[in-house]
Amino acid sequence: MNHTIFGTRLVRTTAVLGVLAVWATAASAQKSGNQDPSESTPTQASQSAPPDGNFLHRLGLFYKTDWNGTAPESPAPLRRALDAPLDSPPYPGSDWGYGGSPAIGVPDGNVYPLMTALKLQDKRTKVYGWIAPSFNFSTSSKNNFPVSYDVFPNSVVLNQAVIYIERLPNTVQKDHFDWGYHFTAFYGNDYRFTTAKDYFSQQLLQKNRRYGFDPVLEYADLYFPVKEGLNIRVGRFLSVPGIEAQLAPNNYNMTHSLLYTIDPFTDTGILGTLKLTKQWMVQLGISAGHDVAPWSDDRKPSAIACLDYSTASNHDNVYVCANGINDGKYAYNNLQHYDATWYHKFNAKWHMATESWYMYETNVPNVAGNVAIPVTPELGANGAICAAGQQRCTAPEYAIVNYINREISPKLTVGFRSDLLNDKKGQRTGIATKYTENTIYATKYFGSTVLLRPEIRFDHSWDKPGYNGGLARNQFFAGADLIYKF
Repeated sequence: MNHTIFGTRLVRTTAVLGVLAVWATAASAQKSGNQDPSESTPTQASQSAPPDGNFLHRLGLFYKTDWNGTAPESPAPLRRALDAPLDSPPYPGSDWGYGGSPAIGVPDGNVYPLMTALKLQDKRTKVYGWIAPSFNFSTSSKNNFPVSYDVFPNSVVLNQAVIYIERLPNTVQKDHFDWGYHFTAFYGNDYRFTTAKDYFSQQLLQKNRRYGFDPVLEYADLYFPVKEGLNIRVGRFLSVPGIEAQLAPNNYNMTHSLLYTIDPFTDTGILGTLKLTKQWMVQLGISAGHDVAPWSDDRKPSAIACLDYSTASNHDNVYVCANGINDGKYAYNNLQHYDATWYHKFNAKWHMATESWYMYETNVPNVAGNVAIPVTPELGANGAICAAGQQRCTAPEYAIVNYINREISPKLTVGFRSDLLNDKKGQRTGIATKYTENTIYATKYFGSTVLLRPEIRFDHSWDKPGYNGGLARNQFFAGADLIYKF
């Protein structure tokens, strides 16, 4: 992943849309003299058919009933997987996560304000998304890196404005083939942490724009009723292992761990996910390499292999992956990535998530200034701080992160994250040192469509200054983001 972080530009968001829609709904009700729709008793018919009125009226009613907790309750959808270990909300998802596939045997749990307002809520293809602005205060003045995604200190930014077009395959049934697809339009400050080489990468690698666009996800899903379910994904998808994800609503809190900040982000290829039993799952695939397009000069056939196991109670889950494995020689983000994740549910209110990885590249150019004939690193692909006299060397790094989460109520959760990264040759951050961070965070839901996520965070580099552009060992950070789904 490239870590260039400077530039300026201002953008505008459309977060007022839902507020205007709510106002339009209230005004319409007052004008007609009708009862407030939120005060009427919902019926089964009202759950499947949106109310009359114009688009803004229907959109406003969706948000109003969602925020007030008066939305009609639908019957619980069928489920074939193990019992869900978590409540969602307040957590991003109800199931332990794995990548490269929809959750097999699990029904669609998304909300669709826009589709309901368009009277298209029963269509298999859905159009939805969110906007996510944030602000932060930091003791650094140059940049917050390796804190991500909020790398610009003491600022307000639009992190993400995202539109999904998606058709989910029906993986709950086991009697017939089904299919799905997904396209993402992603704009904002966070594009610099999703960019893959030769997917519009000139915005970052050549022009270093503060805001940019990235088609983060484009893939097709082919689902077959084999064993407990087989899904084959073809296209560009998120790098398979990990607790965290690029898309803001899929994370526990606002900023990302050190571990996540420097590991692979997306792959383009084909990945098969086979649910052998309700407890065991295996994944095998091949990609063009981490964070590169298949037509890039840096493409390399790379193997992906993962194994996932859950206990019968689903209180524990272990997910291990060998991700992007090839010859390991230096190229754009050609990381050899070995990852393990463990989730544990203590009881109905407490759970934890722990992830660790080991990564490396070989034959990395020395940028320490201690070699007579230096090799120039590739644009956007950092060199390493090698021993004196070495033109190239192997650059390894390892990391571990732990989340502890407490559900306070169905709309509120709090948590604590602790994190260690050892960038042994400085190839991922530019500074060869150990880093740690500790973060306290909360997530407050308003209905199921608006999330407020404040946090405070303290970072420290142990061997040499690693913060504020290499000037400081410590960094204190406080901020919050707001996710508004549509």
